Amino acid sequence: MTSVHCLLCPRRCGAVRTAETGFGGRCGMGTDAVVARAALHFWEEPCISGTHGSGAVFFTGCPLGCVFCQNYEISKERKVGRRVTPHELSDIFCRLEEQGAHNINLVTPTHFAPAILEALSIRKPSVPVIWNCSGYESPEMIARLEGFVDIFLPDLKYAEPSLAAELSDAPDYPEKAETAVLAMARQTGPAVYNGDGILQSGTMVRHLILPGHTRNSISVLNWFAANLPKGVPVSIMAQYVPCGRAEEHPPLGRRITEREYNKVLSHLFRLGLDGYVQERESAAKKYIPPFDLSGVSVGKPME
Repeated sequence: MTSVHCLLCPRRCGAVRTAETGFGGRCGMGTDAVVARAALHFWEEPCISGTHGSGAVFFTGCPLGCVFCQNYEISKERKVGRRVTPHELSDIFCRLEEQGAHNINLVTPTHFAPAILEALSIRKPSVPVIWNCSGYESPEMIARLEGFVDIFLPDLKYAEPSLAAELSDAPDYPEKAETAVLAMARQTGPAVYNGDGILQSGTMVRHLILPGHTRNSISVLNWFAANLPKGVPVSIMAQYVPCGRAEEHPPLGRRITEREYNKVLSHLFRLGLDGYVQERESAAKKYIPPFDLSGVSVGKPME
């Protein structure tokens, strides 16, 4: 692939992207995938990590760019990563399988979708493939993933356009993400688990509670209750710790309080939604993996 005018995400910025470099695009990346870490990961939901770990492949860059991202070092600053060919990426997937991964977990993959699809075409893993994304996707992109992706693991970060504009510069996020989540759920159908309780196919939607923004969380939960089809679990995350430029956006400079946590969970339980709830004690930077090129022994350093 020599160069493309990129329309992969809802920003549809039209940036010129070559194999190595992106010019003017929000993700700031070229068309070849750049990987910062590929290793077994044990801190996802129990149905994802299981006992052997999830084969998490962390991609550098991001088209959304939240100011509080816990992976800010690679998503926005793009400090770490190796550029890999589709064949090399396919080999990375294979090595994770050989290590016993329950799945291949593609973390922030959207801006590298063509390269990832080429890698999956070379060899489709025998374990489920997870599209672990911000939720800021287009229906066209989701349709392209059919037959390659078994599990969608999107966020639904915001119900309020003003908050999405402030923290992710994406006032259209609620509209785009809600449309995308429903398209994912239609494509995969209800969640299917194996005998060990490991998710094999389906869609699970995450929401991160942000400090000072419980009203947003309650609005997201109300949308879940009114719109998610039966068999789509939700995962409510309490892992927020200040990262990136969070300090510039009070009250994001602190963790969520016990009162905020209980307020959101009480509403969740009143709605009777199925899924997972993360303990508030999970809000610690020790759970953020080191982006040290683990598992990426091939490829070229970013220039």
